[in-house]
Amino acid sequence: MPGKVVKSEAEWRENLTPEQYHVCREKGTERPFSGEYNGTKTPGVYHCAGCGEPLFDSDTKFDSGTGWPSFHQPVEDGRVVEEKDASMGMVRVEVLCGVCDSHLGHLFDDGPAPTGLRYCINSVALRHQPR
Repeated sequence: MPGKVVKSEAEWRENLTPEQYHVCREKGTERPFSGEYNGTKTPGVYHCAGCGEPLFDSDTKFDSGTGWPSFHQPVEDGRVVEEKDASMGMVRVEVLCGVCDSHLGHLFDDGPAPTGLRYCINSVALRHQPR
C-alpha cells in the first residue's frame, strides 16, 4: 500500500466536489437511496474518491436495503481503518480510507456470510472502475 496522502484543506476542496468534501472531510452522509452506486451491479473495483486507493470489490457488494452501497469486506486488510464514532447520540464504528483518512461510512455486524459484516459506504466517497 502507498504511504499516507496528506493535503491541505484548500487542496481537498480543489480536488473534491462540495458533496464529496462534506462527506469525506467533514464526516457527512448522503441521503439514503440517493447515491450513484446504491443499485450498481456492474463488476469492478470501488476506489476512494479522495485518493484513488482500491477499497472494495463488486464481488463483496450486496443489497442491504439501507439505501447505501454495502460490502461484506474490503479488498485487502489495511485498505480501510475503523474508529469509534460516538456522534449522533450513539456509538458506531466509522470507516475511513487507510491512505487518506477520508470518511467513507460506518461498519455494522448485520451483514451476510462469510464475514457477517456490513460496510455501509457513501457512494460519493467512492469511484467505481468497471472490469
